[in-house]
Amino acid sequence: MPAEPPNYEALGAFYLGKSYDLAERTRLNDIVLYDSKDLVTHAVIVGMTGSGKTGLGVGLLEEAAIDGIPALIIDPKGDLANLLLNFPELRPEDFQPWIHASDAQRQEMTVEQFAEQTANTWREGLADWDQAPERIRRLGESAEFNVYTPGSDAGLPISILSSFAAPAESVREDGDLLRDRVTTTANSLLGLLGIDTDPLRSREHILITRILDESWRNGKDLDLGNLIQQVQKPPFDRVGVMDLDSFYPSKERFELAMSLNNLLAAPGFAAWLKGQPLNVDELLYSPDGKPRHSIFSIAHLSDSERMFFVSLLLNETLGWMRSRPGTNSLRALLYIDEIFGYMPPVAEPPSKKPLLTLLKQARAFGLGVVLSTQNPGDLDYKGLSNAGTWFLGRLQTERDKNRVLDGLEGAIAESGEPFDRRAMSETLSNVGKRVFLMHNVHEDGPEIFQTRWALSYLAGPMTRNQIRRLTESREPPSEPAPVEKAAPQTTATAAPNDPSTTRPVLPNDTPEYFWQNETNAGEIHYTPQLLVMAKVHFVDTRKDLAADEEITWSVEIPNDAVDIDWSHPQSLEMSPTDLPTEPQGETASYDDIPTLLSKSRGMTACKKSLSDHLYRTRRYDLWKCPAIGVFSKPGEKERDFRIRITEQAREKRDELVDKMRKKYASKISALENRIARAQEAVEREQNEADRASMDSLISVGSNILSAVLGRKLLSSTNVGRASSAARGIGRASKQARDVKRAERKVEEYQDRLDAIEQECRVEIETIRQKMDPLQLELETIQLKPRRTDIDIRQIAILWVPA
Repeated sequence: MPAEPPNYEALGAFYLGKSYDLAERTRLNDIVLYDSKDLVTHAVIVGMTGSGKTGLGVGLLEEAAIDGIPALIIDPKGDLANLLLNFPELRPEDFQPWIHASDAQRQEMTVEQFAEQTANTWREGLADWDQAPERIRRLGESAEFNVYTPGSDAGLPISILSSFAAPAESVREDGDLLRDRVTTTANSLLGLLGIDTDPLRSREHILITRILDESWRNGKDLDLGNLIQQVQKPPFDRVGVMDLDSFYPSKERFELAMSLNNLLAAPGFAAWLKGQPLNVDELLYSPDGKPRHSIFSIAHLSDSERMFFVSLLLNETLGWMRSRPGTNSLRALLYIDEIFGYMPPVAEPPSKKPLLTLLKQARAFGLGVVLSTQNPGDLDYKGLSNAGTWFLGRLQTERDKNRVLDGLEGAIAESGEPFDRRAMSETLSNVGKRVFLMHNVHEDGPEIFQTRWALSYLAGPMTRNQIRRLTESREPPSEPAPVEKAAPQTTATAAPNDPSTTRPVLPNDTPEYFWQNETNAGEIHYTPQLLVMAKVHFVDTRKDLAADEEITWSVEIPNDAVDIDWSHPQSLEMSPTDLPTEPQGETASYDDIPTLLSKSRGMTACKKSLSDHLYRTRRYDLWKCPAIGVFSKPGEKERDFRIRITEQAREKRDELVDKMRKKYASKISALENRIARAQEAVEREQNEADRASMDSLISVGSNILSAVLGRKLLSSTNVGRASSAARGIGRASKQARDVKRAERKVEEYQDRLDAIEQECRVEIETIRQKMDPLQLELETIQLKPRRTDIDIRQIAILWVPA
């Protein structure tokens, strides 16, 4: 019984297409699956215009989204915004807004008719590639797709201001990484101004990099305004051994400051400063932890603007990557749809250094880099020697093919595998549209396949107006609301007595603080509240879990102060040290304080009451993921925990699948050896049976010939010959039975092999379903405090403007 075809919906398996017979120019039925974790060693897609390169890239990104893999997508041509065109109902009216009228006219159709034809084409195409429309819906539900347009409001705006903030500590501590980031940022910024960025000759470059380095090493953030001010008045007096004014006179620094200021003041530049911050973590995951595919459409930008933005994004990606723990599984993707100009073989544009760093280091952090191009001559193949997978489509010229073969040969040499250049060249000469040669260092050899039908409607490059329409038709991505510090609220019951201009006298050991309110003017009236500071330690020794909670509350004081209601406090996002200890303004009036609180024993009673309340009511919630046995960390948001367990579940899934494959590998190998020996036995028995049959035929034929020639049939010789012929027929019959038994043995072994392979597939699929990141459930674990773990640090009087 032949093995069942693999399930392309298995987690960690990307359905790229089906095998293709180049000689027969025929698509085969074998599904081509790509192991997602192979992308950790990066991939390159090369093919001329019309080769189907964009379709392969879209398919790869669709599979990543379905598998819950987030992605940063740089789209220089405008093709990848098509990922948002998902129409699970496949209705003509869904396609119609994205139909080009000129395409309909060429087909001598109305737009409506062409839309109906397109819907039918997509429905038939999906069916032909064994994909149900429900898969389109699953794609939309698995990830959030957003299109950003830097420097434009056509799509979602993206702000570059955070790119001038001090990088993460992990970056600052790495001298090489910080130096690269400083240099790239300076190169990108000066490139916008058309200024030479030679690091040894350009005074502008040296000055900007020195300012950035000085600020970032000290953890100080910058924005363009700060940078302009520091260009005029740098925070240092010398550059090298020369004093600052000798190196770069003040008057000339003012000209550079004016150029930067003109850039900042230009009306068009305002679009670069608004919108979502260029924060990689938020671009990869929504506030609730859902994976995002963030598409940066930059077709509308000039070459210098593209280089500026791409370099900043690559630097931010490096910083984010360094902040993550290492992993062997695929955590996220960086996809660049056209690498032309960003990593040339000779020049050193600002984008090249961070891109090369990513290709060398990202695999250790689970970040896969996928680079696509139609211009093989513009690639630094030394850098691409780090790529483990090459997807090679139809190429335009013999020179392009040789350039690709040079790069592929270098990459294969790194892995120590043999390389047959002639055979590879012949294969590349024969590939056609949507047909690719895939060379994956993790597999035994290259594979020829035809790309599957895209789930998204491939409408072609999108204009800014189309992107605007697409963005307006969708809800904007949700972002966490900013936290504001609110003043403690007062109510009518909070003023127990008539106000007095004399502040009530408190014990010397009772601190007093005053809430500042800038909106108050003139005379201020204060009402008292309790300000409490406490630390509660939570622990579960059996699970080895612990957490701390710092409490800063304001609590209303009842008239008698005997029964304080601790259950309705107001949390304060501040420290009492930030509050003044004297009233605001020249004149103030005060409500009175209950007598009990004006004595030390009253405050002591409050502390005991608060401690009892915290012991009885405070609990610290942690989350547990039972599937992988991981607990959240204290203070970790649910979003961040879900992102972390998604990554760990993917690692666990890959680890268990590898173990399962190794477990069954010996059994499968043993049965395959038995099958091979049994097949040899079949051949041996068949040969013996054939000889026996031939011998018996010759013997029978000889007797018949004797009879025909007139010899005596009953002679002893003839009787002997007849007996011998009969024995030969018997032997032939026995040999035939032996052949049948050997064939049954082969079938038996093959059935056992099929059963074991099926058992292996079922167990692997069970693991994949159990570890499906989208299906992971969380349990809430409550930690309780012990009485001895409650520390009431301070109870004070907080005077709040009424």
